[in-house]
Amino acid sequence: MLNVKNEVLIRVYTVAAVVLVVAVVILMRLFQLTITDSAKWEAKADSLYVKLVTVPSQRGNILADDGSLLATSLPFFDIHFDAKSDGLTPEIFNDQAVDSLSWLLSTYIDQQYTPGAYRQWFDTLRAAEKTVRGIRYVPIAKNLPYSKYLLIKTFPIFREGRHAGGFIAEQISKRERPFKILAQRTIGYTQREGALPVGLEGSFNTILEGKRDDLPKQLMLKVPGDIYIPIDDLAEIEPASGDDVVTTLDINIQDAAESALLNACETHNADHGCAIVMEVKTGKIRAMANIGRAQTEGKKGYWETYNYAVGERVEPGSMFKLASFMAMLEAGKLDDFDEKVPVFGGKVKIYDEELVDAVPHGLDSMTIRQIFAQSSNVGTATLIQRYFKSKPAAFVQQLRDFNLDMPTGIEIGGEENPKVKNPEDPKDEWSGTTLPWMSIGYELLLTPLQMLTFYNAVANDGRMMKPYLVQRTEHYGEVMKEFHPYTIKRSIASKNTIRKAKELLKEVVHTGTAKNIYTANYEIAGKTGTAQVNYHKFRASKGIRHQASFCGYFPADDPVYSCIVVISEPESGGYHGAEVAAPVFRKIADKCFAMKAELHKPVNADKPLPLKYGQLPSYDAGSKKDMEESLQWLGLDFNPAQDLADWGVIIAKDSLGLSMQNRAVGDKNIPSVVGMGLKDAIYLLENRGCRVRAEGVGKVRKQSLAPGTRASGQTFGVVSFDRAFRRNGAKPSKNKSFEMLLKP
Repeated sequence: MLNVKNEVLIRVYTVAAVVLVVAVVILMRLFQLTITDSAKWEAKADSLYVKLVTVPSQRGNILADDGSLLATSLPFFDIHFDAKSDGLTPEIFNDQAVDSLSWLLSTYIDQQYTPGAYRQWFDTLRAAEKTVRGIRYVPIAKNLPYSKYLLIKTFPIFREGRHAGGFIAEQISKRERPFKILAQRTIGYTQREGALPVGLEGSFNTILEGKRDDLPKQLMLKVPGDIYIPIDDLAEIEPASGDDVVTTLDINIQDAAESALLNACETHNADHGCAIVMEVKTGKIRAMANIGRAQTEGKKGYWETYNYAVGERVEPGSMFKLASFMAMLEAGKLDDFDEKVPVFGGKVKIYDEELVDAVPHGLDSMTIRQIFAQSSNVGTATLIQRYFKSKPAAFVQQLRDFNLDMPTGIEIGGEENPKVKNPEDPKDEWSGTTLPWMSIGYELLLTPLQMLTFYNAVANDGRMMKPYLVQRTEHYGEVMKEFHPYTIKRSIASKNTIRKAKELLKEVVHTGTAKNIYTANYEIAGKTGTAQVNYHKFRASKGIRHQASFCGYFPADDPVYSCIVVISEPESGGYHGAEVAAPVFRKIADKCFAMKAELHKPVNADKPLPLKYGQLPSYDAGSKKDMEESLQWLGLDFNPAQDLADWGVIIAKDSLGLSMQNRAVGDKNIPSVVGMGLKDAIYLLENRGCRVRAEGVGKVRKQSLAPGTRASGQTFGVVSFDRAFRRNGAKPSKNKSFEMLLKP
């Protein structure tokens, strides 16, 4: 009996010990969970059910130089409905409210659903179990503009808000460009499938996003379906704003550049092209246009598909001859531009390769001035061989002194490094023909922007400026950072070299390959370029393709803007730089000249020359005061007659010059208004009881009623005007004029 009792006690004690151990383990585990690992499991719980997310900031704007919006973010709203919201009571979700909400949604938000369909849908949502997937986050509308968002939040039920009405509004931002494709590639983008960020949007992404540590946060609740919904109204949280980027782009010049470039690409059926306008003194990019052939909806068209201006490294062709001639000038050669140089009829053989001039001329020799102006390949190569054949490294060193081997360092990404061969580097495969071909723009690679930077330095008296696209960043109008003009090199060449280079560039437009763009309104200086893009030492392959270009600046005597135009693979209407690219340059320059007052010479800059007798005003009539003030303002001497009347004064020419004479003007008679302007004629006639109806413009030429006729009793009188216009849209005639009817 005792043994049985002991056995039972042992078992009881054993069980008690096990229970005690388990209890201790449980207590220890509870201590670990609640005290030691509490932070870990709280974070785990939050990640499963509630999480705190950062409200993205409003992306900053990209602005033109004058403040015009190039890119901005507009708010749009996605609307969802929480059918199981805790505060959505049956009193709120009543039949009348649901009917009204259904009708409003069908009328103002989405007309493809009838009010009945909406009503049936809401009843289904309300009656469904909470476990149904997505029941708490039902999409109502997407991408609503702000005006529609303000409207929908006033609808029945929705007006009760997030908790009582189940109304969930999430704000999203969409990038919009008010000027559409204007400077599209330069502005760029950050979010495009399969593509890296490009342009200003990509380079200044961090600044535009406004990433900071103090951004507002929003609690999100996890609901069935692995969906997080905002606990509060996300649309009511004011997002932070990124900084604005103010560019150097001029909207009007950009538009002129894109329009002229697009027209040229379409006219010549070119593959692509680019145009850049730079401010000479500062390096500010005023326009950067890129046009490329694109396939849209099965039809060929043009779009800004790539930033050729910055990223396309090409052989510049004859534009590069400026650097070759400047290298010779820096070396102390080319003292006399009128020196004759053999050009061998425009064809010469260098080793086993034949070099020819682009345009046949048959001349045996040309002056140095003609070689540059007419863009002779043979003449340029002959001169380079004469001075640098035995020391090609000296020629390459001159190019490096011009900074042609360095990138510009512009803010936007994608700039290719220039490629200038080095005769001392075996990898560059320098040969006996490299030097002459390099002198005319082959066997080296430059981007259009790099070529323009060099030309801009010549226009700027040798000072090379870094091209830049952004002048400052702002936050709500407050300047955060400014970018100032930066000098890359104070002088790329001697003053004498720069002066002579400018002389040669002007000659190209006066008598050379670009004389077709000469204008008397302002001076243009520049150089044409025509390059083969699929050559091997000018041995044409099947299907020759060309690149037409022009680079220069204007006004040549006091440069304000430099500009380059490059058009690749034109297929019709010519392929030379003079006929394809130079006219684009001229159109851009004309627009700039018309729009920019700083390009115009002040009318009083020079002392006026005395007018010839035939240029003097004659037979003008009007009031004494007006005549005297006009003549004095024009600086014309005149002999006033004695006792001039206030009205009826005429200007006459005689052997002594100009004189002012009286004309009789009676109070009750029809006066002579010949020679007067319309304003003065009407004033005199209406003061004498005449009612005037006028057609035409200019001075009065004749009148039907003789001067002195009494101004009473007549039916009408007639006065004719110069430069009159015809009725019904007919063209005006120099020999005929219409009438001004006079009725007493």
